[in-house]
Amino acid sequence: GVVAARRQNKWQDKASTVFVLVGISLPTFVSGILIYLIALRFNLINPIEAGRWVSPFANPIGWLKNFILPWITLALAFAATYTRFTRSNVIETSSEDYIRTARAKGLSEKVILRKHTLRAALAPIVTIAGLDFAGLLGGAIITEQIFNLPGLGRLSLRAVLIYFDLPVIVSPTILAATFLLVMNLLV
Repeated sequence: GVVAARRQNKWQDKASTVFVLVGISLPTFVSGILIYLIALRFNLINPIEAGRWVSPFANPIGWLKNFILPWITLALAFAATYTRFTRSNVIETSSEDYIRTARAKGLSEKVILRKHTLRAALAPIVTIAGLDFAGLLGGAIITEQIFNLPGLGRLSLRAVLIYFDLPVIVSPTILAATFLLVMNLLV
């Protein structure tokens, strides 16, 4: 977002716009399936081993290989949103009077960007990040299903659709609400 704002109407800005449009437009399940198919096409994952739980302490590389594609899937939409907001906030902040004053004082563009522009531009983005944790939890349930990962999402879906187990249904709901509340308080 910062690069796109600093290089308005150049190829970096246009590439950022394409990334934002694709990232925001694709639902989580579509982007997850596309990432999974691309990984299968280029032999990045073994479909037989996909979804097997590997302890991060016993085999950190295997654990990382198991979770890198779900992480990319979940991060795609959020990264696109933050790119868009960062770009617009940096452009807006760059036209403020105190930024012009900093330039008139002879400060370098790097110092102006780091100490003045980003400090003001990132405040709304941090607020949005706290609110996005609810969407992250919802996207994790779908992503677990796509990548066949055992987790809270699978447990919740089975409790609702198969077993009708009320305590198991309530537990992830309370956990998600607590997580969201703590993140909002931190923000």
